[in-house]
Amino acid sequence: MSGSFAQRAGVHTLARQTACHALLQRLEQEDIHSVRVAWCDLHGVFRGKTLMPRAVAAALADGVGMVSTLMLKDTSDRTAFKVFEPGALAAMAGFGMANNVLLLPDPASLRLLPWAPGTAWMQAQPWFEDGTPVPLDPRRVLQQACARLAQHGLQLRVGLEVEFHIYRIDPAREREWAHPDQAAWPGEPPPVSLLHPGFNLLTESWADQADEALQIVRRTAQALGLPLRSLEIELGPSQVEAVFESTDALTAADQMALFRNGVKQALRRAGFHATFMCRPPFAQIMASGWHLHQSLQTTADGRNAFMRPQAAAGTTAVDAAHWLSDVGQAWLAGLLFHAPGAVVFASSTANAYGRFRPHAMAPQAVIWARDNRGAALRVLGGPGDGATRIENRVGEPMANPYLYIASQIVCGMDGLARDLRPPAASVAPYADGQPLLPSSLGAALDAMAADPVVTHGMGAELVACLNQIKRSEQSRLDAATDAVEWQRREYFSRF
Repeated sequence: MSGSFAQRAGVHTLARQTACHALLQRLEQEDIHSVRVAWCDLHGVFRGKTLMPRAVAAALADGVGMVSTLMLKDTSDRTAFKVFEPGALAAMAGFGMANNVLLLPDPASLRLLPWAPGTAWMQAQPWFEDGTPVPLDPRRVLQQACARLAQHGLQLRVGLEVEFHIYRIDPAREREWAHPDQAAWPGEPPPVSLLHPGFNLLTESWADQADEALQIVRRTAQALGLPLRSLEIELGPSQVEAVFESTDALTAADQMALFRNGVKQALRRAGFHATFMCRPPFAQIMASGWHLHQSLQTTADGRNAFMRPQAAAGTTAVDAAHWLSDVGQAWLAGLLFHAPGAVVFASSTANAYGRFRPHAMAPQAVIWARDNRGAALRVLGGPGDGATRIENRVGEPMANPYLYIASQIVCGMDGLARDLRPPAASVAPYADGQPLLPSSLGAALDAMAADPVVTHGMGAELVACLNQIKRSEQSRLDAATDAVEWQRREYFSRF
C-alpha cells in the first residue's frame, strides 16, 4: 500500500497491514459475495456502501468515496444546510457543494452478518481527501475524549441497559402499505400489531409469547460477538430490554451501534418491526430509556477508581462521600453540573422529552440518589464493592452512542479538573423546587450552547452542526399540524 491514502492519513500501521492481509485471505477462502462498509452518522445510524470482494483491497488502501452531505442530515434525511449557496458552509472547513469525503475501513472490524448469508461488514471512519480527519465523525469525538482521559491514567467502563419495542408486522395490511402510491418523505411505517400485551413486568408468560422475536435478538447479538447478558420483558406493550456486560467506552459504543443496526435488520427479515424510538406513536405505551452505567478504571492496575474502602467518617447515606471515592464524587458532580448542557447528547430527539415526567421511573430533575430509579443519576455499590458505579438514567435508546458516552467523559473530567463535590442526595426525586432537566429539544439545545465546557469538549464544529440539524428537526415539528403523525413518520418508521 505504498503511497496509499491510508498511509497519507497516518493510519496504515504494521498491525493494520497485517489485518488487511488476513482480511483479503479470508475473502478468498470463504463464501463472501458482499462486503458492507459502514459509518455511524450523527443520529447513530449506519451509512455506507456494499462492495464486491474484488473492490475491497482498493477500499482498504484508498478509501470509499461518500457524499459529505450525509453528515449534514436531520432525522428526516433532509440536508439542514444550503450546501450549494456560496458561503453556506464557510464555518465548516472541508465541506462545500456536496463534495466527497473518504471512508477508510478498519480491517480488524470485519464481521459476518448472521442475518445476511455471504455478507460481511466493516466499520469505517471519514476523512477529507487531503488526509485530515473529519471532525463531525461521532466515533472520533469519543476516541478523542477517551485519549484525554487516558492521559490521567483512567479508562471509562460502560454497561448498557437498553429498552426498545418490537412489533409484529401485520401481513394482512403489508401489501397496501408497500404500494408505491404510499411513498412519502419520510415514509410510512409498516402496519404492526403487538408482540405482547404489556403491563405485566418481567412476566414469564409474556417472555414466552415474545420468544420467537427474542431468540432472533439473542442469536443476532451473540453472532456479532456482543456481550449480551439478559433479555427481559419491560412494562409497556411490546416493550423489551437488553442488558450487556460492561466494557471499555469505545467498545461499548461500537456494540450499541451494532446491536441497534443488527436487530432491526434481522427482525425485519422475520416479519417484525423493532423501534428504538423513545415513545412510539400509540396511546398506551411506556417510554423507553437507555440507562448508561459507568465507572472509572485505573489503567495501571485495573482498580475501580469510584470505589472507596470504607465510608468517610461522619457521613450518612445522603452524602456522596459515604458511597464514592473522591474521584467518584468529582465525576458525579461534573455530570450534575453539566447535565442540562449535555442532555441533548443523551436524549437527542424531540420525542424523548415527554419521558421526563414524575413517577414514571424516569428522571425529571438534575439530582443524584442512592439506588433510586427516579433520579437522573443513580449511585450503585459502595464501600468495598468493586462494582461501584453511577447509572445515568437520562438517555433514550435513539441517542448516538458515541456522543452520549463522550459527553459523560467531557462532563466528568471537568468535575475531576475542578475537584467538584455533589450536593446531598435527593430522597424525593419528584419534589418541587429541584432544578429541572430541559423539557424540550429546543431547550436542551439552548442549554448546550450556553455550556462552554460541553461545547469545547465535544468540539465547537460538531456542536454547531448538531445545533443546526436539530433546530431543523424541532422547527419542522413545531410547524406540523399533527405532532403525533409527524413523529410516527419521522422516528417510528426508521428508528
